[in-house]
Amino acid sequence: MKKQRFHLYHIDMKYIRDLARVDDKVMSVSPQIGKERRPFVGIVVICNQKKYCIPLTSPKPKHQTMKNDKDFSRMFDKGNKLIGCLNFNNMLPVDDSVLLPIDMRTQKGDSTKERAYKSLLNDQLDWCNDNFDAITIKAEKLYKIVTETPDKMKNLTRRCCDFKKLEHVLEKRK
Repeated sequence: MKKQRFHLYHIDMKYIRDLARVDDKVMSVSPQIGKERRPFVGIVVICNQKKYCIPLTSPKPKHQTMKNDKDFSRMFDKGNKLIGCLNFNNMLPVDDSVLLPIDMRTQKGDSTKERAYKSLLNDQLDWCNDNFDAITIKAEKLYKIVTETPDKMKNLTRRCCDFKKLEHVLEKRK
């Protein structure tokens, strides 16, 4: 049996803006705050028979001391260096029409910066694939908490996107 693997995707910016109009927890792509070039890079999981993209984020100093939680996971390379995080609380419903696969192969014309970024993406994807089952289970659990029992964990629910509201935006696109 072939082992399931994650792939990395960008999400269509117009779709992100549509989602942000109905839920202010959707990460901003606003030019007014300098986020118009924010890349939405993530892996896709299935929650409640729907595709969801969990965004990756680059490592920041604050992530060094943050602990893994129901809506957050840190990623480490083989040398135990922090290489990024998964923001489960910001996962977004998607379908193939809003997903753009990322080509992480280095090309002759790539700059040093582009090569470093692709190397980081490959390391992050390796970590995600090494932790496939744990990521899938965590996403499904969070989805159920937020959509079925939001009052049981109000602080957690407040940090998360409104998954059901965002699913309606995706449905309207079809």
